[in-house]
Amino acid sequence: MDLTLSVVGCGYLGATHAACMSSLGYTVVGVDTDPEKVAQLQSGSLPFYEPGLETLLAQEVKSGRLSFTTDFAAVAKTDVHFVCVGTPQSKDGLAADLTYVKSAVAAIAPYLKKGSLVVGKSTVPVGTAQSLRGELVKIAPQSDLAWNPEFLREGFAIKDTLTPNRLVVGVANDLAEETLKKVYKPILDLGTPWIRADLPTSELVKVAANSFLATKISFINAMAEVCEAAGGDVTVLAQAIGYDPRIGNKFLQAGIGFGGGCLPKDIRAFMARAEELGAKQALEFLREIDAINLRARLRVIDVVRDELSKELTGYKIAVLGATFKPDSDDVRDSPALDIAAQLNAAGSHVVVHDPKGIEPARKRFPNLEYAESINDAVKGSDLVLHLTEWKEYRQIDPNEIAALVKNKVIIDGRNMLDRDLWRKAGWKFRALGRTD
Repeated sequence: MDLTLSVVGCGYLGATHAACMSSLGYTVVGVDTDPEKVAQLQSGSLPFYEPGLETLLAQEVKSGRLSFTTDFAAVAKTDVHFVCVGTPQSKDGLAADLTYVKSAVAAIAPYLKKGSLVVGKSTVPVGTAQSLRGELVKIAPQSDLAWNPEFLREGFAIKDTLTPNRLVVGVANDLAEETLKKVYKPILDLGTPWIRADLPTSELVKVAANSFLATKISFINAMAEVCEAAGGDVTVLAQAIGYDPRIGNKFLQAGIGFGGGCLPKDIRAFMARAEELGAKQALEFLREIDAINLRARLRVIDVVRDELSKELTGYKIAVLGATFKPDSDDVRDSPALDIAAQLNAAGSHVVVHDPKGIEPARKRFPNLEYAESINDAVKGSDLVLHLTEWKEYRQIDPNEIAALVKNKVIIDGRNMLDRDLWRKAGWKFRALGRTD
């Protein structure tokens, strides 16, 4: 490959992008300010869990094509620079904190050579790219800036990078587009759709996509509330409307709602930016989407109180799941962990199990008790909560763990367990949006 690449910011997005681009044959250098993270990546191991990525990372580091450093001067030898730093929610409001994005671009600007292209992949408020481009060309007039939003799903990051369902690029001229087409040629040769947009539209694509997904998830959770009030079954309702091709059946699984590091903070930042642009009313509906999502967590706790008592002090509750989704160790804004913490605060003895998320969860909530096995978690429990849809939990034999618990009561917060199987084993089975 003629082009050489740098990736600035080597967290989840950056490490994934760096390893995948290296696997396509590019020489890639990853740059990050965290020496411990850089040392770990350079040794071929990941500071987080993502299926298959650590194997790919180790392979690419060993090949010599992929390396990591804390020295920003390393980008001087590369042609295309992907900015993959985080944009967390601001501490004092809903808006995105752009500190890391601005710092990353400023740090590499002095080292950019003629013809360099900086490519933002971070999720940012609309208008950010144009502003950064204006500042960049003042410092390095021989360079340019484009935006290439990421659409990674945790648990499917390699697939979503190497065989994405589309590539969106925001560019200000043909040269930037041609450079990116050259970078992504191996992926485009697979027939991947290519969408050229202006800079503002490319930024809006990501937040619009996340807002739509959040809306769909909250919609079915709102229907779950109605089903409970009316005596209906939200799983049957979802199945029925999902056959409509205009609606589709994905993201229609009623439960405790969405979490993670993207959807919650992205829709809030989108609302904040719309207000700044004078378009506040256009996104007012997202406030209710956010409220419905948070309310789903409280509804689970209400069901727990209904099964045990209003006062939860002294009860042992087993929580199956700490991460916000399966095949990940990400506990950021995890509904499961939030529910566990609230039950603990209410006086319950909460024991949490998760296949990959125990250590990240322990760092966030050290006061909770954690179990290394499912059996240890449920032993002596008054109630079991299923809150993250890991495959391991769907494979539980309810007959086997029945002898371990104090009371055979389970609440399926994800509507993923076989209700008939659990009831046949003598369990009382409850789920959101299902009254029978």
